[in-house]
Amino acid sequence: MKGPILTSGKRKTAVAQASTKKGKGIITINGVPVEFYAVELLRDKVMEPIRLLGEKANSVDISVTVHGGGPTGQADASRTAISKGIVKYFKDDSLTESFRQYDRTLLVNDIRRKLPKKPYGSGARAKRQKSYR
Repeated sequence: MKGPILTSGKRKTAVAQASTKKGKGIITINGVPVEFYAVELLRDKVMEPIRLLGEKANSVDISVTVHGGGPTGQADASRTAISKGIVKYFKDDSLTESFRQYDRTLLVNDIRRKLPKKPYGSGARAKRQKSYR
């Protein structure tokens, strides 16, 4: 293999780029090991593709750079980038299928966006109250 495999993931306004290469199973997000990720629930979410991979996870190093959005969006973007990198690195169809069956967003970016604000209201759906008396 010539160099690292580069993949990306997106969720809302968060964008993550992952670099997957041969190594010892070290996964970092913005230079910090994933074990020290701030929120435990999001840490578990980011680790899902690694858990599904099993023992093979000890043979790859994954370095993720993520920016934009909030903590949950960044975690989802990182998770997608990591999954895509793993699938590209191992070139295993059964792995792709197991990821897809577990959760489709592991391999496909979540394209949902915020609904734009409309006139006469404070948000996308809320409108000014109307009074008849």
